[in-house]
Amino acid sequence: MEFSIKSGTPETQRTATVVVGVFEPRNLTSAAAAIDKAAKGHLSKVLKSGDIDGKVGTSLLLHGVPGVAAERVLLVGLGKESDFGDKAFRNAIAKAIASVNEIGGSDATIMLTELAVSKRNAMWRVRQAVMVAADTVYRFDQLKSKKESPRSALKNVAFVVAAGEVTGAKSALAEGHAIAAGQHLMKDLANLSANYCTPSYLADQAKVLAREHKLGVDILDRSDMKKLGMNTLLAVAQGSAEPPKLVVLKYNGGTKGAKPIVLVGKGVTFDTGGISLKPAPEMDEMKYDMSGAASVFGTIKAAAMMKLPLNIVGITPITENMPGGKAIKPGDVVTSMSGQTVEILNTDAEGRLILCDALTYAERFNPDCVVDIATLTGACVVALGSVACGVMGNDDALTNELLASGQESGDRAWQLPLWDDYQEQLKSNFADMANIGGRMAGTITAACFLARYTKKYQWAHLDVAGTAWRGGDKKGSTGRPVPLLTHFLMQRASKAKAPAKATRKK
Repeated sequence: MEFSIKSGTPETQRTATVVVGVFEPRNLTSAAAAIDKAAKGHLSKVLKSGDIDGKVGTSLLLHGVPGVAAERVLLVGLGKESDFGDKAFRNAIAKAIASVNEIGGSDATIMLTELAVSKRNAMWRVRQAVMVAADTVYRFDQLKSKKESPRSALKNVAFVVAAGEVTGAKSALAEGHAIAAGQHLMKDLANLSANYCTPSYLADQAKVLAREHKLGVDILDRSDMKKLGMNTLLAVAQGSAEPPKLVVLKYNGGTKGAKPIVLVGKGVTFDTGGISLKPAPEMDEMKYDMSGAASVFGTIKAAAMMKLPLNIVGITPITENMPGGKAIKPGDVVTSMSGQTVEILNTDAEGRLILCDALTYAERFNPDCVVDIATLTGACVVALGSVACGVMGNDDALTNELLASGQESGDRAWQLPLWDDYQEQLKSNFADMANIGGRMAGTITAACFLARYTKKYQWAHLDVAGTAWRGGDKKGSTGRPVPLLTHFLMQRASKAKAPAKATRKK
């Protein structure tokens, strides 16, 4: 699907379908009113007939509207104008794209990006519209013998903004396209079944990504990990026949020598729980336990497409967690790369074991900051559901940046405490720490475990267990938190550009 920016009046748009909105109860938007005027009250007559009342989720397709250049006019219900905010805007775009795609139209011009959304400018509206449009038409049918209908019959979508907003909107369109491409990559990787998406497969995909975007890439094998003392990562991997990998991607878009932002993503390509075996129902969804790693791949792709002036390092420890004769056992004690010892009380708390070695490895890059991303705890799903991911960290400024980026992107996060009081729950009689802290505050104690390996830099942790994928009839990867992470990097990039501009002015 190709996207473009237009300006102009709705009745003059030469397109297969022009999309305008209707507020509840039966109130035309300014674009819809312009069409109604050109059509000599045709839309008003339709509204009076009761075919559409403006409720959220409704739409009505009109053919041959007089006085209008477009072949069809699609009316989309927007709900009450007083309630029209971020979510309503995204829902309206999704409904418009789904409706046009369903009728088989090859192109559409969408006037909804002209609508006022509280405190949101045209750049935000266009960026969100592109992201929502791409998500709406996404399909995963790679493993089906008979492919579904094409992912989208819709080939070209134009978003309309005011004439004075065109330049900024074009920039936002490119940003939205990059974020959508990053989400697409994440979803394709995460949706692939675990017999295809093995640690070796992910390592190969990192090489493909590196070639496409001229990234640096290092791939550490088991022997490399042994030399480095990554014994907690290796402990998780030892029950599987699939060899573990630690993938390091390097995007050098910033000034030489500038400290990189390091993203660390959990990459358990299938999590059975190990000896502490998970229940059978919904265990198939544990292919999504590599969503943290996939989000790092997707975020770096988006950053590279936008050519952000930053240095970024992505570190992804990748393995399966399987039961077997060589698998770690509850009660085993291992020594992490940091030299700290861990008593493994539950082998299903494996994510923190592979992350702690990766977080120690991150020290060698002298990072500006480190953000780890992991489908880490079921407790986070209980606490926050599928609406927001959990965020914790050792630096309030960094945490606040991530929270703000979540609000801006619509990929929201919520902060949980990381007080030392919770560290008491990780006490062990036989090692420096246990890998679990009991049932209480499970999301927080998991982050407390990771905090013991992040004392040498600014660090934040995103627990995306509730947001990275959906279950049920709509089962599939959501592509989150690629939008949050990319907006975070975009904000960092805007700050990186500022001093250079000031220097040129002098």
